[in-house]
Amino acid sequence: MNGQKYTLPASSTLGDSLKVSGAPYVEGTAIGILKETAEERTEIITEYAINTSRGEIRIEVKDPESPSGSLWAKHFKEYQGKPVHWASPEALAFGPFEAAIKPSHETGNFEAFEVMFGAGGFDPRNTHLIFSLKRHAAEYGTPEDGTFAEVVSGRKILSRLSREDTILNIEPIIEWEQISEKVCTTDLSTPLEDGDSIFTYFEVELSRNAPSGAEHFYALTREGTFTVDVTTSSFISDDGLKGEPAPYENFEPRKEGAISIRTVGYGLGRIYISKEDRPSSLVHSVVGQVTKGIELIKLAEEGQKLSVESLPPQIVLLGHTFEEAEPVLSLIGVELVRAGYTKDDGIIVSQDPPTTLEILGEAKVTAYAVPKEKLIEIELYPEKAPKSVDFFRHALELKTKTVGKLPVYMIYDDTYLFKTEKEVVKYKEILPENTPTDKVLGGEIGITNQAAKRMGTIGVRISDDELFGPTGERFSSTNIVGRIINPEKLLDVKEGETIYVTEIVRKQT
Repeated sequence: MNGQKYTLPASSTLGDSLKVSGAPYVEGTAIGILKETAEERTEIITEYAINTSRGEIRIEVKDPESPSGSLWAKHFKEYQGKPVHWASPEALAFGPFEAAIKPSHETGNFEAFEVMFGAGGFDPRNTHLIFSLKRHAAEYGTPEDGTFAEVVSGRKILSRLSREDTILNIEPIIEWEQISEKVCTTDLSTPLEDGDSIFTYFEVELSRNAPSGAEHFYALTREGTFTVDVTTSSFISDDGLKGEPAPYENFEPRKEGAISIRTVGYGLGRIYISKEDRPSSLVHSVVGQVTKGIELIKLAEEGQKLSVESLPPQIVLLGHTFEEAEPVLSLIGVELVRAGYTKDDGIIVSQDPPTTLEILGEAKVTAYAVPKEKLIEIELYPEKAPKSVDFFRHALELKTKTVGKLPVYMIYDDTYLFKTEKEVVKYKEILPENTPTDKVLGGEIGITNQAAKRMGTIGVRISDDELFGPTGERFSSTNIVGRIINPEKLLDVKEGETIYVTEIVRKQT
């Protein structure tokens, strides 16, 4: 389980394995299972990752049943640890080692990035693994079948290798889609068999080159889960923050397990996890890397949720008191500077720097707090008004933060009108949705829909009303998106002030 071995009684289930191991797992998420015989049942492996001291090179074997292809498949592990023995402008060779080949004395013609065995001095005991760097002709003592593979990625790394470099390890690339005995399930009663490999979560290391993008990922996985909205042969993606802007920060190849964010165009804000190597992209900012559990990524099915743990853990200050935050920050060596309402019971509503990775980098954060009565708790109605609630969360940045900011621009009678600081340009219209019919209850939050001129205005009325909605509009022009749990907190609020809101999510029973 997750790389650790456990012994269980016969007829044990997936749930039993969780109890014994205490493995990281969020209830309801999918767990991947690979059978011991799964790899044997795949089609013949043709792709291999050769990890050198300069980086990874991948080769594809042309014909696994050829003499050289068969020799490679049986003995590739023996070439680990071999250094670059010689290098020229045309080729380089790792070795030497002994191999059962019959060297040819003929001059061979080689294309760039072809791979072959070659016997120095035509002696099989002095065999090398040779990589061609350019088109050329040479006498390497290659077997009669000549080249057996081609470099398919990492070609630039070849040109950087010298006699100081070695092969660290070699791993076959398994085509996961071809594995017949694989399971990804939420059913904890699933029976286990001897030799099963179980993957309950994946771990992500976030990049210090992309602090804002990392915060975007933290927000998406706030509950410790990643939703598989789309799965293809090359990636899975979570659309939970699709439409939320993220800056382009980090241009680098999207290696297997790379976490990236689409920063422009269709799919803006969507987070991808690569299943295989892909080149850098000008519209995908790389924000992290899967360091454990890539198997779960490859086994996951559309619609499932996966457990995820992020490194470093997110620093969450918003919504907490100074008294709660200070000892936690002190424990990780971060200085807390108090601003605003500085008493221990002050509720933190903003911070500088704004991201976890920047805070850790500077080892210091300035937190602005307000008295407890300035933080308003709200409950939203996404089932009744999904698009309007999406507008509200987007406007207050509640999709990415735990506390939103809402300036008060007008108060009359018992009606409070708010104007968001964020210009919500992506919403060209707000269609009527969850409009009241008989009465609006005190404390309910309304948004003016496109049936009136002041579309997008947010309002709350303290008392019940049978004629007008919370924004002062007719019922037909008002969408009800939620309610303020403690509306009495608005009584001391004045025009021009700012209130702060936090969403309380009711657990479904």
